[in-house]
Amino acid sequence: MIYNINKPVGWTSFDVVKKVRGITREKKVGHGGTLDPFAEGVLIVGTNKDTKRLSEFSGSIKSYRAVLKLGEATDTLDLDGTIIETKAVPTIEKAMVESILNSFIGDYEHVPPMYSAKKVNGVRLYKLARKNQTVVRQPVVVKIYDLSLNLIDGNHIDFSVSCSKGTYVRVLGEDIAQALNTVGHLIELKRTSVGEYDIKESVELKEFETEWMSTAN
Repeated sequence: MIYNINKPVGWTSFDVVKKVRGITREKKVGHGGTLDPFAEGVLIVGTNKDTKRLSEFSGSIKSYRAVLKLGEATDTLDLDGTIIETKAVPTIEKAMVESILNSFIGDYEHVPPMYSAKKVNGVRLYKLARKNQTVVRQPVVVKIYDLSLNLIDGNHIDFSVSCSKGTYVRVLGEDIAQALNTVGHLIELKRTSVGEYDIKESVELKEFETEWMSTAN
């Protein structure tokens, strides 16, 4: 089966997989695209023979809504990290922000962050980062299909993005901040869709467990 699970903030994607495995008692369970622990939203989970289909979801267009806090950079590029730099935030105008966001649409070259699940020489980057080790990462080219401004609230920029596989929205947030002549990190990130699977149809884990138990009984 394929399930559209709403991953809660603070859980890893593997935490959700373990939870679904425990509820369903299925031996083969996997997910179709990692979400950072601080993020929430659509996580596609497959069981049994449908785990073979998960690669098609990891390659789907994904959409997110994010909130970028300007003026402070963290080592993880999100609110779970340690502040490593502060910088004044210039006056921000809507037209200027929208112009900068538009400049990222199309092919987007960026470097995977050290705090990520990407492997270099067979080792997950975050494992090296936790040991204060930094390695050279090759830039990757992805595609930004749509990038739009939702709201400017003081030093916070709320934006939505639709992008291809391999896009690190945390890095995009950092690059947007730099284009605004400051630094920044994400304080919120919600995946709103994976291909045809939308957040509006996502199931909370407690709801999933309740429905599963009622069906099993």
